[in-house]
Amino acid sequence: MVNNILVTGGAGHIGGALSKKLVEDKNTHVTILDDLSTGSEHKLPSKKFKNYDFIRADVNNIESLKNTIFKRRFDYVFHYAAVVGVNRTLLDPVKVLNDIQGVKNVLDLCIDKKVKRVFLSSSSEVYGEPVAIPQKEDETPLNSKLPYAVVKNLSEAYFRTYKQMYNLDYTIFRLFNTYGPSQSDDFVITKFIKQSLKGENLIINGDGSQTRTFCYIDDSINAQIKCMNNDFYINQVLNIGSEYEITILDLAKLVIKITSSKVKIIHKDPLKEGDMTRRKPDISKMKKVLNRELLSLEEGIKKVYDFLKNKI
Repeated sequence: MVNNILVTGGAGHIGGALSKKLVEDKNTHVTILDDLSTGSEHKLPSKKFKNYDFIRADVNNIESLKNTIFKRRFDYVFHYAAVVGVNRTLLDPVKVLNDIQGVKNVLDLCIDKKVKRVFLSSSSEVYGEPVAIPQKEDETPLNSKLPYAVVKNLSEAYFRTYKQMYNLDYTIFRLFNTYGPSQSDDFVITKFIKQSLKGENLIINGDGSQTRTFCYIDDSINAQIKCMNNDFYINQVLNIGSEYEITILDLAKLVIKITSSKVKIIHKDPLKEGDMTRRKPDISKMKKVLNRELLSLEEGIKKVYDFLKNKI
């Protein structure tokens, strides 16, 4: 029996990687929906796979959906369409707030099609400036303030409410910094590697003491798909990330070391908002799902470097 799966935002960094992995299962048909405002057709699965199709449409526009995905049947839905990236979300916060309409559209679709389970790509941003470390799904208070974080927080509330009202099963993935070869260069690891390859100095906002954890894309996607295939964490929240915490300054130094670059690190003024001082998840649930070690940051950066070095 074929599983019919919808991936919104399926031409983005994470949605594209998810779609590529899903189509490897011959018993799956994937419908990929993306408006290509930030995504790219280059991130879609290879055309050698015949078990997917791509629809260019805006998930926030209900009229464009009525003539496309509302005419289809789905077993599972991954809602990953969103405005992403700190700078992009700060520049156009109203556009970010509009994403809540897409959440409502997707949930209504799931009710109409009697979907088995819907998955939400939420974000570590819902934790805001940390009040506790590590950040635990069921214990750490949410401290959402920026529009992007508020929308993700509200999206989670919609998912829980649709479960209460319509018995729609869900799983919420709170994604921490995720990196990989196809990520755009307005995200820090790709940006640092490309700058190093071009011989450009690495730019850091502030003193670089802010910390992040970075999860390689394959680890993230494998955990998400295993949750679907094994009925893990139904109607629960799951942190998806790494527990290895590193300062942005040390990250820059690591990239310079791996790329054998002679570039320098340049400090600029801190961002006025949106650059949290620390971010570190509790990934106990994720580790139970994967049942293996995650790829180390150094090995992951080497993979991205090997991919990019012949493309610059």
